[in-house]
Amino acid sequence: MHGADHILVRAARESDIDAITAIYADAVLTGAASYELEPPDGAEMLARLRAVTAGGHPYLVAEKDGRILGYAYAGPFRARPAYRYLVEDAVYIDRTAHRRGVGRLLLAALIEEAERRGFRQMLAVIGDGANHAASIGLHEALGFSHAGNIKGSGFKFGRWLDTVLMQKALGKGDTTSPDREPGAPL
Repeated sequence: MHGADHILVRAARESDIDAITAIYADAVLTGAASYELEPPDGAEMLARLRAVTAGGHPYLVAEKDGRILGYAYAGPFRARPAYRYLVEDAVYIDRTAHRRGVGRLLLAALIEEAERRGFRQMLAVIGDGANHAASIGLHEALGFSHAGNIKGSGFKFGRWLDTVLMQKALGKGDTTSPDREPGAPL
């Protein structure tokens, strides 16, 4: 799909689930970007991947030399039907691949794919936002703007966490009425 520095960004496959599970487990156990307290197992992560893709939402991985360096997906923001044009992004990078441009590659490809599928807005819900300048900077660099801050929205590692909200219009955003239902590539 996309490649730079021999990094391939492609649709996630079920066979990628062990690497995805390991990347997410590390994020849950060592960071506050995710508000989960216990990492889900592979079966749960596979169920989540299937749920995202079954809804017509993109789920991507970054791969180099057969190794998954990170993953990203744009899932539904909320279940109510009026929200169907709004997606929430998630980007997780293997700790050995931080600061190597993998997140930027993944998020850029995710934005492109979400637009292609007819989604009109993307929301970043950045956990522990006050301490995630890199994630905020990544989203700003790709056109997201600040949409809010939820103080004390989570409690993890013995402290209160704030959540930063950032938003990006996709395609024509909210300037025109949708011309199709979202979720399927053209």
